[in-house]
Amino acid sequence: MKPTQRLLALDVMRGITIAGMILVNNPGSWNHVYTPLGHAAWDGLTPTDLVFPFFMFIMGISMYLSYQKFDFRLTGKTFLKLLRRSALLFLIGLALGWLSLSWRQWNALETAQHNLTGWWMSVSSLENLRTLGVLQRLALVSFAGTLIALSFKRTLIPWLIGGILLAYWILIHVTDSYAMSPDSIVAITDRLLLGESHMYRDTMADGTRIAFDPEGILSTLPGIAHVLTGFWAGQLLTGKKKTTDQLQALLLFGTVLLFAGLLLHYGFPINKKLWSSSFVLTTCGMGSLLLGLLVYLIDIRGKKRWSVFFESFGVNPMFVYVLGALLSIIAGNLLIDRNGTVLSVKTFLYTNVFQPLLGDYPGSLAFAIIFVAVCWLAGHYLYKKRIYIKL
Repeated sequence: MKPTQRLLALDVMRGITIAGMILVNNPGSWNHVYTPLGHAAWDGLTPTDLVFPFFMFIMGISMYLSYQKFDFRLTGKTFLKLLRRSALLFLIGLALGWLSLSWRQWNALETAQHNLTGWWMSVSSLENLRTLGVLQRLALVSFAGTLIALSFKRTLIPWLIGGILLAYWILIHVTDSYAMSPDSIVAITDRLLLGESHMYRDTMADGTRIAFDPEGILSTLPGIAHVLTGFWAGQLLTGKKKTTDQLQALLLFGTVLLFAGLLLHYGFPINKKLWSSSFVLTTCGMGSLLLGLLVYLIDIRGKKRWSVFFESFGVNPMFVYVLGALLSIIAGNLLIDRNGTVLSVKTFLYTNVFQPLLGDYPGSLAFAIIFVAVCWLAGHYLYKKRIYIKL
């Protein structure tokens, strides 16, 4: 298998996950979301719960392919490159959170307070800024996972993955932290290290809202094992073996992980918000099988024409994702006055265009699809111009 062919399948899968992330994050109305496009309330798995872990799995594979060029040596140059990229990812995540928060605070002010003082109060208040998030998690797991992968022998990686997942399970079990609760070791750790005002607020089964971050500090540990599993899978896609042998190895790898995760579910339930050990195994297993399917279709059968749409997302994933986040913030916070009623651009479009034409749920989905299409246009332009924006 040639590297370019292998990377094409990887780009397509990366593009699928980015498109999926943008789709599920931007419905026309959060009150009208089809079940497969929503996250599991707690234990369990929906198609939406797969997109983020799939991206992290791909990140691990990309780590292997990238650092293979440096013979997997941790040098000052590779460390500074890793540190710079991770820091930029983290800061971009914080900046997006700050922009959303400050804009919401500005909109909450009375009209009479819309002056320079009010603006400064909005943009300078960081007391409720969420510290962690999707991009911040990617930064942390990429940094830690790469350091581990480059510091240990590759034959030890499976043992390190198993050790992290086992230790996390033991910690959750000993502290009886299987449920969403303010007494969970996961929530306690984040409150101590981040502060409650800097955490995501989630809803318990009884409707009570508590500070509980699905991208928190403690659950980042199995996230590191997650990218290391992708790194391990990357080894299966390289070497002197025939393409069909590499595909068989990848499919076997995915099947074993998937069944291991499903079996572990009975002891440590599949749970995205905890990023449980069974969640890591199950989603990495599914990710391996999906990648195997793409390798078969694209690299072996040569069926590539259908994949251009996703390639446009996959070659500039961070740019398109950040663009989608920015557009989402603008659409959700830019207000317009409609006959005395103040609405965000998003709410106006949904209630005046999509919902009347298509109905509640189809209209909400149509809004999300159009949103994805707008992001795709920007990504496709870069793709056609062969412009690659990397951190």
